[in-house]
Amino acid sequence: MLAAAALLPVNATLGVVLAVLLVAAVGVAALARLADGRERGYARAIAVAGLRAAVQLAAVSALIGWVVHALPLLLCFVLLMFAVAVRTAGRRITENGTWRWAAAPIGAGVLPVVVVLLLTGLVPLKGIALIPVTGILIGGALTATVLAGRRALDELRTRHGEVEAGMALGLLDREARLEIARPAASDALLPGLDQTRTVGLVTLPGAFVGMLLGGASPTLAGAVQLFVLVALMAVQAVAVAVTLELIARGRLHREGGGGRGGRRWPGFKRSSTLNGAEGE
Repeated sequence: MLAAAALLPVNATLGVVLAVLLVAAVGVAALARLADGRERGYARAIAVAGLRAAVQLAAVSALIGWVVHALPLLLCFVLLMFAVAVRTAGRRITENGTWRWAAAPIGAGVLPVVVVLLLTGLVPLKGIALIPVTGILIGGALTATVLAGRRALDELRTRHGEVEAGMALGLLDREARLEIARPAASDALLPGLDQTRTVGLVTLPGAFVGMLLGGASPTLAGAVQLFVLVALMAVQAVAVAVTLELIARGRLHREGGGGRGGRRWPGFKRSSTLNGAEGE
């Protein structure tokens, strides 16, 4: 069995290659002028993300051996992962105070799965098992929440006239928003679906490769990878559904907007003809 150290030795060569790859990513983003909707370039974001990843992984690598042997520290570490994921997802979706609602889809997706795994004994209450499994699930929920939230709010802003038309026809605010936002938010499931459909044919995901490098049999590695993929689909489906519901109810919105309580989305003003519905 091939040892992990033989596959990717940690030495000066690895450091140089990582630096070159990061500089290449930053350079391409800068030359192509890759930017978000507010013209904020991604070159700097890529550089900061790469450096942060190096620092954070170094810190986790140093602490993980200490954390896994104490249950209180283990639980604190899991809560820290959750808190960072909530803030990251929430701030990606909106810049106002409603970003805290991102805790709902991430928690609703991850917590039931983790509880079931612990109660059934499939994952022991030990750091060496709980931290990586929980981290994978939280990461999947984070991605789904961000994609669903951003796509849904962008769609509602672009097609706000259709939302107003739906309310004019008698639909409730929530129903009108759901009709427009649901297809866009649902697309957040596509990356996970495609990864699951093509596993073993296009890619061999990290859990599978990691198990093989750790000396596990291909059958066991395949079973673990299947568990990870199915669990991720469940977590992401819940996260997308909860995110969509929060947006439809106006709990999670962009600056100045949302729906009930006099809030409005950017670019919207109240229509005097639709009894408080958002419109132009």
